[in-house]
Amino acid sequence: MQEMTCPVEEVVRLLPADIRQEVRDFIEFLLAKRAGRARAQPRFEWAGALRDMGTRYTSVELQHRILAWRTEQE
Repeated sequence: MQEMTCPVEEVVRLLPADIRQEVRDFIEFLLAKRAGRARAQPRFEWAGALRDMGTRYTSVELQHRILAWRTEQE
């Protein structure tokens, strides 16, 4: 790939309109990511939902089952 020495704005102007929109969307994504928008506090509505599993499985067994489930999904 050839190195471009002109400013980014000039390169963007050379792009077709639909690609310019993609570039704009990506820039907005990067700006939002950098701004580190405040995230909502996590909700733990699920807490305790698997309480009965503790008597049937150890934490290590649950980790193995989760890993197996994830690999089946891929």
